Amino acid sequence: MKNAKLAVSFLLFSIFTLFSCSPKKLESRDFEITKADGEKVSINAEIADTYDTRQWGFMERKSIPDGTGMIFVFASDRILSFWMKNTPTPLSIAYIDKSGKIRDIFDMKPYSLSEVVSTVSVRYALEVPQGWFDRVGVKVGDIISGVDELSAKDETGR
Repeated sequence: MKNAKLAVSFLLFSIFTLFSCSPKKLESRDFEITKADGEKVSINAEIADTYDTRQWGFMERKSIPDGTGMIFVFASDRILSFWMKNTPTPLSIAYIDKSGKIRDIFDMKPYSLSEVVSTVSVRYALEVPQGWFDRVGVKVGDIISGVDELSAKDETGR
């Protein structure tokens, strides 16, 4: 009987832990990227604006539809570094400064622990399915509007 109670307690603890670690549905919104030639491209991005949501990101997501992404919001400008721990889907990342200008674009490999580091201090990072920036013709120097309306919701902005 004691072993049965212990097993049930362990099972309940495991279920609680699983659900408490699962990501919550993030708010998303449409953003517009203006390319150098004036053409505009839209993307719907989930907003990761807390320490926990930035840490979780796209981990464990097996599918990310084209035309969608996740924007990571930090409280201040800094050199940013991302990796792909527990992320099975190949991604591209754009590092964006506080004015919305794309400063870097890199491809990232699934499950890689190698850091992908911005070359300058930036405030935002936008992850999309790998190759999306190339497919729609978005390049370094293009401008994403609306990011200046976003702010980190935690004090540290880590």
